[in-house]
Amino acid sequence: MTHPGPQILFITATRIGDVVLGSGLVRRLVETQPGARITIAGGRLPLRLFADTPGLERLLPMVKTRRGGHWIELWRQTRSTRWDQVVDLRGSAIAHLLRARQRRILDRRGRDLHRVQAYGQVLGLTETPPAPSFFVSPQTEAAARGWTAGEGPILAMAPAANWIGKTWPADRFAALAADLLEAGGPLAGGRLLLLGGAEDAATADQVAAALPVDRLIRAMGEPDLLTTYAMLRAARLFIGNDSGMMHLAAAAGAPTLGLFGPTDDRLYAPWGPHAAVVRETPFATFKAGDPDLNLPEPHMDSLGLERVREAALQLLEQTQGSPT
Repeated sequence: MTHPGPQILFITATRIGDVVLGSGLVRRLVETQPGARITIAGGRLPLRLFADTPGLERLLPMVKTRRGGHWIELWRQTRSTRWDQVVDLRGSAIAHLLRARQRRILDRRGRDLHRVQAYGQVLGLTETPPAPSFFVSPQTEAAARGWTAGEGPILAMAPAANWIGKTWPADRFAALAADLLEAGGPLAGGRLLLLGGAEDAATADQVAAALPVDRLIRAMGEPDLLTTYAMLRAARLFIGNDSGMMHLAAAAGAPTLGLFGPTDDRLYAPWGPHAAVVRETPFATFKAGDPDLNLPEPHMDSLGLERVREAALQLLEQTQGSPT
């Protein structure tokens, strides 16, 4: 008689970037607990990234409501199950309110670690944290190939961010794309893949103006994030602000250059062997002038085009012949 695998509840973040950085734990659970039946709760948009996970039973979107009502709703949805394991990357109290044989909860011990290491600590894997990654089905792969079909290398860019302070000027993204893709450039004959949400279309338009329409792949607001992840596997280079798309690109294995200013790359640098960071001004300088890191200031203006270009060329050279 075949016994069902363990029931696991995995509670992840609401923001895309944090969901990506903690995603390796799901893969580790799948690979080390054969037959596991996994329920994953988290932000509505990034939850789709787990759609192809083996053993997935349910995705439970958490939509923030007043007075923590989303936590009450999650408890209602999960209280009837006797969980073998609850893994909570939110550090919430809910794991203690559910019936569970084992509880693994994020605590404050990892606040000075890179986020991947802090999440790895939840499973006792601080020194060897699992790298961010997602499972991709043949159907998702086929959908991704439909978007990226064509000739020449793919330069991916995500020129927007959730705060103006983290956003490198769009005209510099445009100039850099034209330079890398022009005849004689390192990605000559290639195409530009523009990534972001539907709300980022205006920023993308400024970058797209630098290239002919037939050399553009616009993926603003579509396809879904998991298909976008699969598309990024085909990218020769990704350049973007500190954002969820930057972390998604690094997780996909694309050579990833993260542009940093008023965020701490010690904690949030793109993770992976083909990832790099470029900044002009130390993080502490931004923190001193904007203690709460929320002023509507164009902090990234200090990062020059030539500095980013040099970093991009260096990363291309370092990853020459890489699988991507």
